[in-house]
Amino acid sequence: MDSKNQDIDGLIALMAKLPGMGPRSARRAVLHLIKKRALLLTPLADAMFAVAATARECLVCGNIGTRDRCDICEDARRANGQICVVEDVADLWAMDRSGVFKGRYHVLGGSLSALDGVGPEELRIPALIRRVLDEEITEVILALNATVDGQTTAHYIAEQLEDAGVSVTSLAQGVPIGGELDYLDDGTISAALRARKAV
Repeated sequence: MDSKNQDIDGLIALMAKLPGMGPRSARRAVLHLIKKRALLLTPLADAMFAVAATARECLVCGNIGTRDRCDICEDARRANGQICVVEDVADLWAMDRSGVFKGRYHVLGGSLSALDGVGPEELRIPALIRRVLDEEITEVILALNATVDGQTTAHYIAEQLEDAGVSVTSLAQGVPIGGELDYLDDGTISAALRARKAV
């Protein structure tokens, strides 16, 4: 096998590791990129190189951006006393895309799972508790996935915040059991946020 085929095969193997991509989808995507080299492949490679060099996790909320504090945490208008807690960055982006929530976020980095050995210290729960106490937070909205682990995490956080003097609410109607925020449409997210309930 020549080095050119090794390069292409290597790209296909890497693409196949992306969520939702298998070997066949990866081959089709790579072939399309090669055919549209000037229009897609080269700009994509440049953009990926730039993101690899500049992307970082926000030191405050865990969002992904290009600075130590993301645009949301830097926006003084969003310091309205509300923090929306999500499991991962994809959930944050889904919530923010809906345009309904105007406060700030906190990304946990997953959910509690005894089976997988994920406890509070493996997540950003202690950082959330510190933020609630330090940032004059009045409401914590638990926008966690409607899974067993997500609900376990929500109950744990609610217990930790019992004496913090804040209102703890969670998303209500519109989020199906077992549903994940990243896969919901903007209208469903908006309805669930508006109809949130006390935990």
